[in-house]
Amino acid sequence: MKYRYLWVVALVIGAAACTKKNDSTTAATVNASPPVATVNGTPISRDFYEFYVKNAAGKPSSELTVEQRDQALDNLVRAQLVADQAEKDGLLKDKDTAAILELERLNVLQQAVSERYLKDKKPTEQELRAEYETQVGMIAKQEYRARHILVATEDFAKKLIGQLDKGAKFDDLAKRESMDSSKTQGGELGWFTPDRMVKPFSDAVTALKVGEYTKAPVQTQYGWHVIQLEETRDLAPPPYDNVKQRLEQVVQSKKFKAYTDSLLKTAKVEKKI
Repeated sequence: MKYRYLWVVALVIGAAACTKKNDSTTAATVNASPPVATVNGTPISRDFYEFYVKNAAGKPSSELTVEQRDQALDNLVRAQLVADQAEKDGLLKDKDTAAILELERLNVLQQAVSERYLKDKKPTEQELRAEYETQVGMIAKQEYRARHILVATEDFAKKLIGQLDKGAKFDDLAKRESMDSSKTQGGELGWFTPDRMVKPFSDAVTALKVGEYTKAPVQTQYGWHVIQLEETRDLAPPPYDNVKQRLEQVVQSKKFKAYTDSLLKTAKVEKKI
């Protein structure tokens, strides 16, 4: 059993921070059950202990050995001591620490709201199929295999194109002149879909026919390219059953976003930046 010590330290410090904010509801929830231990007078409740064990070990304490239960409690005791020390050192007033704790609070509450909101909104088969068609429509239908030569200036790229026009071999020029690491393979880039390349590069590749090279240099943030298209092949979308689990996540995410959009519409938000 591997306990996430740093995680529980943050958890205990977060609980301490909530208590210091006089959040009586949060404090009461954390300490609702009888304590399994006290640390310098601060109780560690049974509910909090069981929550920690379930998240750290993936099972309730009743399924652990006596040694494992003792180790879990020791981890919480140590974490509480660290939290107490953090408070004594004034870390709760440190801006970065306070910001991290607030972000954790927002993340935890967002996750809790999401789980509650989506609990009875499991995606239907119709919704999943519709999302699958949407995703398939967005992915590339072809893959491309190309070479390129990357140089620093447009004029030099034009000179290389002139040499290609006179019969020079593309891979020889790439090995000799390219600044890119692909030069050792003669500029070979392997198979890729257009979305994996910067737009000027992918636009140039998709406009070429197999065997052609660009007649004008292509500029990107990396420099000037001369590109040759070697081969294309059709790209089949993944089978529905292979991505069904991912589709469920996407549909659920969209539902929750729609919910938060509705909250935004009724909220009074004043941006100061």
